[in-house]
Amino acid sequence: MLRQWFDPEKTPTVGRTPDYRFSLANERTFLAWIRTGLALIAGGLACAQFLPPLPITFLREGLAIALLLLGGVVALRAVDHWARTERAMRLGEELPGSKFPAILALVVALGSVLLIITVLINAVRE
Repeated sequence: MLRQWFDPEKTPTVGRTPDYRFSLANERTFLAWIRTGLALIAGGLACAQFLPPLPITFLREGLAIALLLLGGVVALRAVDHWARTERAMRLGEELPGSKFPAILALVVALGSVLLIITVLINAVRE
């Protein structure tokens, strides 16, 4: 797996070269996931630097760390999916499915719900 990531010169020797439009679409998808990972990392840094202390001890730091970790996981998942998709196209196989977008959406939604609860708790205390 790591070899596919860091040795793209070896990838063309597997199977046939796909239509370049499909390879470029695969790269655009990869870049979209990288942008998502960078946005999560930026959000984590923003939480750590700009959020005031929250009513729950270490919530700000926990949120920042969670966003930073999630951004890193998204970046790693992006390169893995890119490599597996490129290989499948070259071998004429079915494209790999992924549950990751659904998992990411659930994690973000859960984080949102937790923050809504925190905001409501803070509003009641004031």
